Amino acid sequence: MSGEKLRQFAALVVKWSAKINLVSKHDLPDLWERHIQDSLALIPYISVGTLAAIDLGSGAGFPGLVLAIETGIPFTLIESDTRKAAFLTDAARELGAPAKVLNTRIEAAKTTPAPLVTARALAPLDKLLALATPHLTPNGICLFPKGKSYEEELKTAQEHWRMNVERCKNPFNAEACILKLGNIHHAGKPR
Repeated sequence: MSGEKLRQFAALVVKWSAKINLVSKHDLPDLWERHIQDSLALIPYISVGTLAAIDLGSGAGFPGLVLAIETGIPFTLIESDTRKAAFLTDAARELGAPAKVLNTRIEAAKTTPAPLVTARALAPLDKLLALATPHLTPNGICLFPKGKSYEEELKTAQEHWRMNVERCKNPFNAEACILKLGNIHHAGKPR
C-alpha cells in the first residue's frame, strides 16, 4: 500500500515542481533514487515505538513526509516557504499521510518536543543541532543524512556540542552517512 502512496507522492512532486521549485529539474529524472530512497534509508534507525516526529525544513517532504507515509508515524513538518508548505499540506491531505504542517521558521515553531527529529540538506551540523534541540525530547534522537564531509561537520559540531554518535550506513549512497545522535547537549562556551 505505501509503495503506491509513495508513487503518488512522487507524481505530486513532479506536478508541483513545474509551478514551484520543489526539486531541481535536473533531479526529477532521479527523484526516486536521489530523494525518496535517501529518505527511506532512515527507517532502520528509527526506534521501535516512536509515536511522533518533527522534520525541520521539510521542503518537498524529504525525509519527513516520505517517512510519515511509509511508517505511519505522525510527523510535524516545519517549512517557512509558504509555497512549499502549501504543497506539503496538499500532499499530506491527498495521500492521507499522518502529517501536520507548520508554515513558520524553525526558531519560531511552537511544537511539543518529539522523540525523533529529522532534517535533510538543511544546515551544517553545528547549526542543525541548535535548531533541533528545542524540538527534541530529553531521551530523543536526531537522524540526519549527511554527505561525504560528515566527519568534518561532526568535528566542528563537537567543539560546541556533546552527544552520542552512531554513524549509520546509507545503502543507497556509499559516500554518505546517516548520523544518529542522542543525549545531545550544548557543551557551553569555553572560558
